[in-house]
Amino acid sequence: MFFNRLFFLAFSAIVAFAPAPVLSAVEEPALSAVDGAVAPTEEALALSNPQVAPLIDTTPEPAATPAAPDTVITPTGINPALTTDTGLSENDLWQRIRNGFEMHELDSRLVARQEQWYANRPDYVARMTERALRYLYFIVEEVEKRGMPTEIALLPMIESAFNPGAYSVSRASGIWQFIPSTGKNFGMQQNWWYDGRRDIISATNGALDYLQKLHDQFGDWELALAAYNWGEGAVERAQARNRKKKKPVNYASLKLPRETRGYVPKLLAVKHIISDPARFGLTLQPIPDQPYFAAVTTAHHIDVKLAAQLADITLDEFSALNPAHNRPVILQENADVLLLPVDKVETFRANLENYSEPLVSWQAYQSKKGERLDKLAPRFGLSLAKLKSINSLSPRTKLSNGQALLVPLNGEDANNEFEAFNTHLSPTGDSAIKHIVRRGETLAGIARRYHVRLAKLQDWNNGMEQLKTGQVITIVQAGKPHRLDRAGRNHVKSASAARNKKQIARKTQHRVHVAYNTH
Repeated sequence: MFFNRLFFLAFSAIVAFAPAPVLSAVEEPALSAVDGAVAPTEEALALSNPQVAPLIDTTPEPAATPAAPDTVITPTGINPALTTDTGLSENDLWQRIRNGFEMHELDSRLVARQEQWYANRPDYVARMTERALRYLYFIVEEVEKRGMPTEIALLPMIESAFNPGAYSVSRASGIWQFIPSTGKNFGMQQNWWYDGRRDIISATNGALDYLQKLHDQFGDWELALAAYNWGEGAVERAQARNRKKKKPVNYASLKLPRETRGYVPKLLAVKHIISDPARFGLTLQPIPDQPYFAAVTTAHHIDVKLAAQLADITLDEFSALNPAHNRPVILQENADVLLLPVDKVETFRANLENYSEPLVSWQAYQSKKGERLDKLAPRFGLSLAKLKSINSLSPRTKLSNGQALLVPLNGEDANNEFEAFNTHLSPTGDSAIKHIVRRGETLAGIARRYHVRLAKLQDWNNGMEQLKTGQVITIVQAGKPHRLDRAGRNHVKSASAARNKKQIARKTQHRVHVAYNTH
């Protein structure tokens, strides 16, 4: 035992001084796909899925006890003088996060490899931290209220790169990447109009509820995070196997899938970058230590585009704060809270009070079973193709099955609104073609082959700009909702583990919070 120990120490010393591998621009960080799935390119890496991908993700896109009214932030409120990687600032959210770091370090080369991956992609880090600006203050507030280490607030960076519209091939959605069943277990309503997994407030509270439950169950954050990534049942079975062999049952000792093995090192790598970005040649987007958004209650159904106009913000900004709405009109009965930049709340209220025109230009039409769609579309000033596209119907569908259909209120075809919102729709099982990249293929060539626009092909695949031989990309068929072929991670489990989801008991009561409610 003594000589074994000496050998182990000597070997560890050699490893510690070994240089970390340098990754190419499209090489995945460390843990590639699990269960034989093909890893995506850089943009897809950030939303890694325990069974479909590597370790990182990217793409362009909270609440608790009611706080003081009209409290939130706006990009215009950022002080460019704030430098989060040099010195301390009383108004620096990054420093507040650093002050709350508590997780133990791991002596693992996987951490160094992940650090290198981020260091080689400063543009990716910049996009991710820019998106985080909207949500991070709220998340930090909620994390601190629960007494959690502030590393947990950084988890959406490896889940979704803070993209609220992120959607994985395992059907995980939102910045916390909930699959449908887990989202429902934590109170997130999901229907044709609305997906609570993308709601910043409910998804954050649900994720923290789940993580707290896992921490109580397993006793430390490393195992809790492994269970969040792989599934609590899977971690329990791995521990049971180790117990039979008289082995330790801690995170480092368990036999885990590659993605789960690197999950905690990935979070620690992000932690180290936040702790000292200059050491990695990176600069963080300044984030003031103050709320970015406020919640405004409204009793009216309203067009999304009009709501953005009344708040004097762009449609993209409104969508980023209210990504749970699937359609261009907010008709969801229970969706009576809108999130707006804090300095736009009074603008919205004043403009809404003075607005005398109708608030909605879309309506829900209850179709009759067997009703012909080609006869129905002209009644509302729509082409047949547009009616199907708006309502996520297959191009082959000819008759209604009696469902509610979204149609213009006054026979006006609003193409732009649907262009903005279809990217949020959950895909149907047969809506996308999977294409395996061959040597020499280009994005433009693939777009031409499938008769789609290059910009759309990139949008469906996380904005990718480079291809890698063997990579799987998604092509959405005409008239279908967009499906992002994300190496997205399902924070509950991998594809194989998903078959065991019924075995997982998650009856934790979901706490309903409304953050910064201005009423």
